[in-house]
Amino acid sequence: MAISMKQMSLIVSAFGVLSFVFGVIAENKKPASGTPISGKGVVICKYPSDPTVVLGYLSAAFLVASTAAGYKSLFMSYKGKSVPCSVLFKSTSFSVFFNIALITSGLALSLLLWPTLTEQFHLSRNIHRNMETDCPTAKTGLLGGGAFVSLDSCLFWLVALMLADNAREDHFDEVENRRTGGSRDVDVKIDT
Repeated sequence: MAISMKQMSLIVSAFGVLSFVFGVIAENKKPASGTPISGKGVVICKYPSDPTVVLGYLSAAFLVASTAAGYKSLFMSYKGKSVPCSVLFKSTSFSVFFNIALITSGLALSLLLWPTLTEQFHLSRNIHRNMETDCPTAKTGLLGGGAFVSLDSCLFWLVALMLADNAREDHFDEVENRRTGGSRDVDVKIDT
């Protein structure tokens, strides 16, 4: 069974929405700070258990899946017909949205991974020699921002997919016209 363009768009959408949802939940569950516990010459930061790190990685993973599915969907053959990449990139609007989708995917991935890795770093290295530490967590707002950019990325992949579909149809119409000799029904108006 071949996958249709509609099914690919649903896959891209589902992964993009899951990335968004996990990113927003990760942002909402992230603690503001940890509790410092003084010891002998050290401060141990105790953080409440939260799923921020796991949710951040899940959000990043679904973003990568959405991006991979979006990229693959553009260049797949549908109904046994494939189109050369040069045909797709002749369309300026396709090229623009393709590049925007790539850029927003990279930006979203960095906005999701940066606070997730920072949070994991804070949780694993919670013993500080600085007695003045306030037990920080990852910067607030980055995960939520990454979630929204991830959703934007998904939407840009869908727009690029629609533009690729238009370029495909134009290409196949052009090939069909060449094959039939380019004959078209033309109305001729004669002025008398």
